[in-house]
Amino acid sequence: MLHDTFSAGYLTSVPSPQPSPIGGGGDGEKQFFDSDQAEGLRRLLARSAARVVTVVGARSGLGATSVVVNLAAAWARSGKDVLVLDEHLTQNNVANTLALKPRYDLLNVVRGDKTLREVMLRGSDGVQILPVARAMQALPRLGEDGREQLLESLTQAARGMDVVLVDAAARAGHSVCASLSGDEPLMLVLNGTASGITESYAMLKQMALHNGRQTFDIAVNKINDAGDARAIFDNMAQLAWRNLQVRLGYMGYIPVDEKLKRATQLCRPVVEAFPSAQGSVAFGELAHNLMHAKNVTDEKMSGLTRVMQRLIRQAHPLSAVSAIT
Repeated sequence: MLHDTFSAGYLTSVPSPQPSPIGGGGDGEKQFFDSDQAEGLRRLLARSAARVVTVVGARSGLGATSVVVNLAAAWARSGKDVLVLDEHLTQNNVANTLALKPRYDLLNVVRGDKTLREVMLRGSDGVQILPVARAMQALPRLGEDGREQLLESLTQAARGMDVVLVDAAARAGHSVCASLSGDEPLMLVLNGTASGITESYAMLKQMALHNGRQTFDIAVNKINDAGDARAIFDNMAQLAWRNLQVRLGYMGYIPVDEKLKRATQLCRPVVEAFPSAQGSVAFGELAHNLMHAKNVTDEKMSGLTRVMQRLIRQAHPLSAVSAIT
């Protein structure tokens, strides 16, 4: 089977990717919470009014984690309290990008081994970072008490925050990315190379067909100027609408910038290390655009509430579960 995509501005046909387990669910999903429990969790999690923004790349190495690190720093430097949920276990995750050495994960809090304070990391300008990769992987094996502890821990971490920024693991079976509905912000970092464009379109198609998502925010990464970035976005937007009936929103672009490379080598956000650099200006504009983008949500339930409850419903715990090891 073939699908349309484009390379360097030209439409081509390439083999369709095999479906990957980005989304779960179906008519057979188990409802984990009865109405009383769900209402209690809504009241609990609604205490967090933070704006939840999820950032994802088609694969590792396309710059999504760098965007998360610098967006968080840009928001923090503008006076906002920021929490980053780091879903990656790889060496290129948020913590390692900032030369932080996480010893524990949210899973340790869920188990009762550590407190949230012991697990949280502190980044530049007061950004709080919570490693959650192991907890997300363990989600299908958590019992009811573990699921409630996970929700309570995330709520506690997000309390008082203005923004919760998720560095999502796109290919993970139980990722925040999989649980988002169409009215919750999801930004795809679109690498401006030919291969990056092809991979990003394939991911758009997967999420549109398998998750039913119809809107995406787009940031174009590693491109030389605004005109080129806009042309790449316009081509992608036309293709996505014609073939998938998916709407894309342009949030901005991140230029090729030697100062950004140097900041990465220093394990610092460019907005902190070189605040006047071209990349710093671009991240400031991107942060502003995301914060002011239209976001339709249920007024009775915060974005974090909806996302995490949906994620738990998709986890399909096993009926007989041994202790998590």
